[in-house]
Amino acid sequence: MFIGALTLDVLLGDVRSLKQKRSVVRPIIAEIRRRFPAVAVAEAGHLDLHRRAEIGVAVVSESAANCDEVLDACERVVAHHPEIELLSARRRLFNDHEE
Repeated sequence: MFIGALTLDVLLGDVRSLKQKRSVVRPIIAEIRRRFPAVAVAEAGHLDLHRRAEIGVAVVSESAANCDEVLDACERVVAHHPEIELLSARRRLFNDHEE
């Protein structure tokens, strides 16, 4: 069993309040959930900043290759939104043999 974790740090465009931030971030998270129902996704950081967001994605799979494939697809979904800029993507892969 493999667990893949992806942390996406994004810069939001013309956002001036936390309310506007939510109106940009929530649809992105909803799209990932809709397209990949087997992943867990949430806004995980920069909660008090209105122009930055951190989106966390996690997936459990039988193979490392499948984890990478799903996380790549999730990263592409976020990167293709013109109203945000993807600043960084950090990925971590765990397996059940690690201690």
